[in-house]
Amino acid sequence: MNITIHRGSNQIGGCVTEYESNGWKLFVDYGEQLPGYAVTSLQVEGLTHGDLSKSALLITHYHGDHVACIADLHEELPIYIGQTAKGILEGLSEHVGYVDKKQKALNIRLKSANTFTPGVSLECGEFQITPVVMDHSAFDAYAFRIEAGGLKVFHTGDFRTHGFRSSKLPQVIEKYVGRVDYLVCEATNVCRPVAGVMSEHELQTEFVKAFAENKYNVVYLSSTNIDRLFGLYHAALKTGRPFYVDGYQKKIMDIVAGRDRIWGKSRLYRYKEGREPIVLHREGDEFRVNDKFRDNLSENGYVIIARGGRRFDSLLSRIPSEGRKTYFSMWRGYLDKSNVAYSSELAQSVPVNYEYLHTSGHCDMESLDWLFSTLSPRAIIPIHTDNPRAFADLFCDKWPILMMQDGETFRAIKDPLDME
Repeated sequence: MNITIHRGSNQIGGCVTEYESNGWKLFVDYGEQLPGYAVTSLQVEGLTHGDLSKSALLITHYHGDHVACIADLHEELPIYIGQTAKGILEGLSEHVGYVDKKQKALNIRLKSANTFTPGVSLECGEFQITPVVMDHSAFDAYAFRIEAGGLKVFHTGDFRTHGFRSSKLPQVIEKYVGRVDYLVCEATNVCRPVAGVMSEHELQTEFVKAFAENKYNVVYLSSTNIDRLFGLYHAALKTGRPFYVDGYQKKIMDIVAGRDRIWGKSRLYRYKEGREPIVLHREGDEFRVNDKFRDNLSENGYVIIARGGRRFDSLLSRIPSEGRKTYFSMWRGYLDKSNVAYSSELAQSVPVNYEYLHTSGHCDMESLDWLFSTLSPRAIIPIHTDNPRAFADLFCDKWPILMMQDGETFRAIKDPLDME
């Protein structure tokens, strides 16, 4: 088996990995690069052009840096994605597709995508692939056990061990993965080794305390951070605060609520009877605010899930606000003018006195060490990292680390140092 990192050996996001065996090619992820990296246009035989009859593309999850470029790929290339992830992407496309041509094109390409079942293997020529559900800030995210030529590789995708669903990871790894020959592993937090210290459970507890202490609450949050959305919904219920979302946010929650084949029975993803999230109604391009609505807010308080932009700014200016608390539950880089990911729209909406309550969607280094010990690979290839050298320095005393360059191919055979 040959492993090629086409992109992602030294950057976060935009990763494209190729596995090849006897002419069959399996690609994992095809997303857009994050701001701040030199833009690279990939021309890959079997993916972007050439003979596609022995190729397939696996998508780990729905974040744009993993999936956003699939519209550029020929219809002949089979694409595989999780069923719920596909539904969430379709919901996003329907929401913004009318103003975002790229998102509209992505949705058209998505309609022909195949879906897979967690833990159920599928075959692509020489390859046997087992999707393994993982906990990430994107719901319905996957790793893949990839087997060909008598070798077993585990491609982690983006994941963490401190989310609501992480407690089952050891059993999942034991049942569906076992020991592997090679590990292609995300290393996002290598320069933030304790970034994931606070768990989603602990974060939810902090929100429960905050909502109990403060009558009026506004949380800025990504609408596709499903676990956080449901965690905040239940935190609001515990404190008796009405929970308000817009129509798009409610639609995204509905896609998951009680319907997901793996997690649909969990109380976290079920609405309490008669207490579903309350949808903020629109009048033209504004949210509707009348005396009855203001009176309800004054009496009961609120938790509002907000986004940057004029519509939410206008809503918040017209409702009771004395003593209002604002929380930012996203990566701080979006508010940092010195960061290439800075969002002026979001920064203008979030007040300067916000409280930061957030935890990472990626794995901390201690948990990565646990994973390595569990899988016991012959060698580890870091991707989705802007500092592979720091990763190697951290783990090379215990594990063989293969630091590859974009476009470089590793021949996975008995000798893990055989490069070409």
